[in-house]
Amino acid sequence: MKRLLLDTCVFLWWLTDEPSMAERAKAAIADPLNQVYVSAATTWEISIKKTLGKLDAPDDLERIVEEEYFIKLPISLYHGEMAGRLPSHHPDPFDRMLIAQAQAEGLTIVTGDKRFARYGVKILWAR
Repeated sequence: MKRLLLDTCVFLWWLTDEPSMAERAKAAIADPLNQVYVSAATTWEISIKKTLGKLDAPDDLERIVEEEYFIKLPISLYHGEMAGRLPSHHPDPFDRMLIAQAQAEGLTIVTGDKRFARYGVKILWAR
């Protein structure tokens, strides 16, 4: 069993069945034996970008997460502290939160962002 945390772009790719997403990542997400997490940071980022008109994404992300049998990952105070202490290899605060959550919870991040590797977090490449 793997415990996977979806990067925001991977969550959106999953919902749209993005053809360029790696088959290995798709298979891991689809495997019912794996636990797949979606962070509150992901829905926060999507909501902000939708409001700014930078992203077209579905409404009611919580319902979608539940329908996909993904696990909702809240942001704790500890996650916030860890994200704030990370080296500044990556400027995006949402990605830094995902990295901190993966480190704190022992999760593997599913991402296509090569900058994540600089943090020593476990990664399943989605590209």
